[in-house]
Amino acid sequence: MSETSRQIKGYHAHVYYDPTTRDAAARVRDGLGSRFNAQLGRWHDEPVGPHLNAMYQIAFAPEEFGNIVPWLMLNREGLSVLVHPSTGDSHGDHLERSLWLGEKLKLNESVLRRG
Repeated sequence: MSETSRQIKGYHAHVYYDPTTRDAAARVRDGLGSRFNAQLGRWHDEPVGPHLNAMYQIAFAPEEFGNIVPWLMLNREGLSVLVHPSTGDSHGDHLERSLWLGEKLKLNESVLRRG
């Protein structure tokens, strides 16, 4: 599928943490859950999929991007956050069409499917 015909169906934000920053991640999660129309995913304390660090996911509709991403920019408490579209091409979505807030972390690229 060409880039021009690809459509964004939604967005994911992945908030990364470690044992020393889990409380901060919980505060960010609570803030997201109380302010926005977003689906909060489970806590993943172990690597899952392409994510080599502990994280949780937030799924949200395109119309929420302008609300959620600026809030994360100001309230991520120093945590790394990956924001990417959902187009059906997980490889491109995570690696080519994504943005990072904070430190850019390594991903396990071999599990990302091209669509």
